[in-house]
Amino acid sequence: MTTPENVEPQYTLATAVARLDELRIRESMAVEAPDRAELLELLALSEVVARKAAYGRQLTVRAAREAGASWSQIGAALGTSKQAAWEAHTRWIDAQEAAYGTPGQMGFDETDAAEARAVAGEPEER
Repeated sequence: MTTPENVEPQYTLATAVARLDELRIRESMAVEAPDRAELLELLALSEVVARKAAYGRQLTVRAAREAGASWSQIGAALGTSKQAAWEAHTRWIDAQEAAYGTPGQMGFDETDAAEARAVAGEPEER
C-alpha cells in the first residue's frame, strides 16, 4: 500500500518535489495520464512534501530565533502574526518531543526539547 511513511525514505525534499511535479504535469495534461498506483503515489508524495517542508520551515524558524529575530519579524516573514508563528513552533517542539523514541523518527529528548523551548521564548520577547 502506498503511504507517506513508505514513500518518504525514498526521497529528499527536492526529489519528492520533482517527482510530484512530474506526476502533476502528467495528470493535468491528460497525456499518458497517471494510473491508479501513480495517483496514490501523487497523494502520498503531496503529504511527504508538506511534512518535509514544514519540518524545514521550523528548523529555519529556530535558526532565525537563534540569530536574534523577533516573533514579530518571523510572523511577518511567514505571513502571519507573531502569536500564530510562536504557537506553530511550540506545537512543532511538542510533536518532536512526542516523537522521541518512536521507530523511524528522531524527535527531541528532554534536553533538546528544553533547549528548543528556551530558544523559542515567548512571543513578546525580542
